[in-house]
Amino acid sequence: MSDDRMTSVRLGTDGPEVGVQGLGCMGMSFAYGPVDADASRATLDRALELGVTLYDTADAYGAGDNERFLAPFFEAHRDEVVIATKFALSIPAGDPSKRVIRNDAPYIRQAVEASLKRLGVDEIDLYYMHRRDVNVPLEESVGTMAELVREGKVKHLGLSEVTADELRAAHAIHPIAAVQSEWSLFSRDIEAHVVPAARELGVGLVAYSPLGRGFLTGAFTDAAKDLTADDFRSTHPRFTGDNATANAALLAPVRKVAEAHGVSLGQVALAWVQQRVAVWGLPVVPIPGTRKPSRVTENVAATHLVLSDEELALLEPIAGRVAGNRYADMSFSSAGRE
Repeated sequence: MSDDRMTSVRLGTDGPEVGVQGLGCMGMSFAYGPVDADASRATLDRALELGVTLYDTADAYGAGDNERFLAPFFEAHRDEVVIATKFALSIPAGDPSKRVIRNDAPYIRQAVEASLKRLGVDEIDLYYMHRRDVNVPLEESVGTMAELVREGKVKHLGLSEVTADELRAAHAIHPIAAVQSEWSLFSRDIEAHVVPAARELGVGLVAYSPLGRGFLTGAFTDAAKDLTADDFRSTHPRFTGDNATANAALLAPVRKVAEAHGVSLGQVALAWVQQRVAVWGLPVVPIPGTRKPSRVTENVAATHLVLSDEELALLEPIAGRVAGNRYADMSFSSAGRE
C-alpha cells in the first residue's frame, strides 16, 4: 500500500468508518460529458490504493447506469469499500430528462430492491434520501428507511439537502449517520443551521461538489463556451455568462494560496473543506468527483495540506461574493425550506 494513504473517520455515532475523503462517482457515467470507462475503472483502483473507502452513487445517475458500472468494482472489493447510494429522484417513463421527487413507502421499497440488484450486493452500507418530498411525512419516509435497516437491506441512513429541523425530526425516528449537502468555498449556506444541528446530533457531514463542480479548480471559466453540450453544468447559473465572469475573478485568493504552497487550486479548495473539521468539531468527508487516476491522487494529497489562519482569512469572503444560484431550479435543494 502507498505511504500516501489517508486517515479515517466515523460518520455518525454508530455509522460507517470511512477515509476522510471519499469519491463521487456520478461523472463516471452521467452529467459531465463524454465518459471513458477504462479511465474511470483505473480511477476507482487508484482511489482504493490511496485509502478512499467511501464511494458515492445514486439510482438517478444515468437511470441506474452508474450503479451498474460500479458493481464489478464493489464485487471485487466488497470488504474494503463503503457503498453509498440514494433514492428519491424518480424518472418518469415518458420523459427521461425529468426528475420527480418521491419519498413514499412503496417507492422507497421499489428503489432499494432495484439498487441492490444493480449493485450486486445484499446490503447497502449508507442509504440516502436524495431529496425531500415535503408532502410525505418523515414518519413514513424515514420510518420505511428504518425498516430497511431492521430487514438487513441497509446498514446506515443518510439524508441529502435537508434542513436542520428535518434532520432533527428524522434523527428522532432513526439515527442518521450522515447528511450530504453542497459545501465548498463557493457554497456555505449550510453553516447557518444544518452544520450546527449535525454537530449537536453527532451526525457526519458529507460534502458534495467541494470543488464547485470543477469551477474552483480553474478547469473552465464559462460552461456554455468551454464544456460540451451534454455537460449539465451549462444549466447552472453560476457557471455561465456574467455570473461566470464575476465568479472566475473570485479565484484570485485561491490562486495566491496555491502558489504559496506549490499546489493546485483544487487542492486548496479541498483542504479548506477538510479543515471544517477543526472549525466545526464534527466529521467532514468531502466527495470530489473525478474520472482520472492522476486527479484522484492530487485530490487525496489535499488531505495532508494545512492552511494557515492567515490563508483561511484570505479565503473567508469568497462565498459571500458568489454570483448566481447553485441550481437553475432551487426547488431541488433545501434552500427554500430553511
